[in-house]
Amino acid sequence: MLVVNTETLPGYRIIATKGLVQGSTVRAKHLGRDIAAGFKNLVGGELKGYTELLTEARREALSRMLAQAQELGANAVLNVRYSTSAITAGASELFAYGTAVTVAQDGQA
Repeated sequence: MLVVNTETLPGYRIIATKGLVQGSTVRAKHLGRDIAAGFKNLVGGELKGYTELLTEARREALSRMLAQAQELGANAVLNVRYSTSAITAGASELFAYGTAVTVAQDGQA
């Protein structure tokens, strides 16, 4: 499956637009990560526990979005975007969305 954050895909033409696809996940902070982040805030630097949490959340949201695109018969997702929102104290949603399409390489049917 081709996945891009642009409206077009160079070298390909859109055969059919399947529609909006989306995937999301809600993640809560982990007590151990939260304690480590609190210490890191005192001295500065990357909060690696949170970086890992966000990486996992992005992968899961993307995976769910791509599964929905496959169900629609798409072979590409264009204009992919991510969004986040706070759900409650200590929990956030990561949302991935894009346009599912069927594409063919230029010069092919």
